[in-house]
Formats: sequence, C-alpha cells, structure tokens
Amino acid sequence: MTGPLTTVPAALQHEVEQFLYREAALLDGWRLDEWFALMHPDVEYRVPAPGSDHLDPRHTLQVIHDDHTRLGGRVVRLTSKHAHAESPRSRTRRFVTNVRLDGPPGETGEITVAANFHVMRTRLGKLDHFLGTYRFVLVPDGAGFLVRERVATLDHGIVEAGGTVSIIL
Repeated sequence: MTGPLTTVPAALQHEVEQFLYREAALLDGWRLDEWFALMHPDVEYRVPAPGSDHLDPRHTLQVIHDDHTRLGGRVVRLTSKHAHAESPRSRTRRFVTNVRLDGPPGETGEITVAANFHVMRTRLGKLDHFLGTYRFVLVPDGAGFLVRERVATLDHGIVEAGGTVSIIL
C-alpha cells in the first residue's frame, strides 16, 4: 500500500469496514466458529516475526503461519477445554482503524485492504497490548467477503506483549 492514493466507491469502503468490524466483534466475542466461517478455503493467516514482515514468509521465521487446515485446528483447540494457554480464556477488545483499500477490486474481485489495530488482552489480572497493521485480501462470496489472506504485523516484539500469542490477532 505504498502507491498513490486511489479513490474507491464510498459504498465499497463502508462494506469493507463493516466486514472488518464484524470480524473483530466475532473474535472479541469468542465466536471463533463463526469467525472461521469467514475464511476462504485457501486462506493464509500469518503473524510475521518482528522485523521480517517485508521478507518472503517461505524463508523467514513467522510467529504464526497457518493455512485453512491449521487455522481450523487452532480454532478447535481454542474452543476446547484443552487450550491450557487460554484457560481461563482471555478477554479481548480490538480497535480496527485507518482502513485503506488498495484501489477498486481487481479482475477476480479481490480487494487488498490495510488497517491499523490495537488488540488489548486481559487474562489472569494482566493486560497485554498488541499494536500493528493488518493486511487482508478479501474475496467476494456473493453475500459479502471471505478472507483469503490475513497478515497481522506487530509494531513490537512478542515479549513486549506478554510473551505469547495464544489468541487470534
């Protein structure tokens, strides 16, 4: 998203913003099965290691690098009694701001979106903050969008955010 500013229809901007806000609300509400239903079968969910966001993810360390199967397994674990890192489960509040579309949809209808985020997690009396930027590739599915790519790039190290990422950023 470093090119010139482009104008997108206000209705499309609004639709994308509402999708991102709904996605955030599902995660904050721990409605992970509903959230996972928004993922495209070819989804890639990544949290790059700090400082490696500009490098090829196939050859660099990623904090999280899930495809559809691994992401589905993550959701199952987080919603089960066996998610020890999330028992008791965290409470999160996320702010999604400065939503920017990288131009109108391409030929396939895909939309590349960037946004800033601040996720606050409280667990066991401790408050952790995760700050960074999202990169989404959204694919229209008739009733809205599906997420084909979701990259959460942190502006800080994991240690500064409590040492673990046991939630979905």
